[in-house]
Amino acid sequence: MRRRPAPEPVGPAPVEAGPATPEKEGLARRLDKPMGALGLVFVLVVLGQSLARDAWLVTTLSVVGWLLWAVFVAEFVFRAVTARDRRRFWARNWWQVLFLALPFLRFARALTLLRAARVGGVVSAAVRGSRSAGRLLTGRIGWLSAVTVVVVLAVSQLLYVLGAYGSYGAALYDAALATISGEPLSADTGLARFLDVALAIYSVAVFATLAGAFGAYFLDRRESEHRPAG
Repeated sequence: MRRRPAPEPVGPAPVEAGPATPEKEGLARRLDKPMGALGLVFVLVVLGQSLARDAWLVTTLSVVGWLLWAVFVAEFVFRAVTARDRRRFWARNWWQVLFLALPFLRFARALTLLRAARVGGVVSAAVRGSRSAGRLLTGRIGWLSAVTVVVVLAVSQLLYVLGAYGSYGAALYDAALATISGEPLSADTGLARFLDVALAIYSVAVFATLAGAFGAYFLDRRESEHRPAG
């Protein structure tokens, strides 16, 4: 009896496995904590660049900042090349390319672009610092505390860099108070009014998260006390 030919497969061809290997995937996972620590250091370096006045310190912090940025770019390229599903990787991480490209606006001569570069550097450092906190801290309270510190530093830098406050100390104090309690900023600018609303929403979210975490903790403790031993 003559055998029928096997039917043609219906639908798209199976996707071939990407270039990722267990060794490369393991290396990418091991990079999480070191890159997270560098991300938090980068937040402080950007802050130092905003406050530094001595020429040697400005130059040193600029060099350190560019070296860290080169490390971030290399890590991003490594993860993109070794991703098992590159389409999914780019769909989830395309926005990081924007933050990686912002510092290069510093080479522009236009004053508007230079100011945009400084603002972009602060925002990029804040995003990097928030992601770094997520890599380093697994507990909700610890992660939320680290992100709140990053938010305070980023907001205070923006207010100071854009001239809403004459001193960084006043900007830091108002930013911390607004982030934690929702107290309005004392500056009367368009940026300050926008940040008033954003920080008020953030403070409510922080309070709700803390209330939920403490509520879950005491509920688990109460259930464990009433649970029969053995």
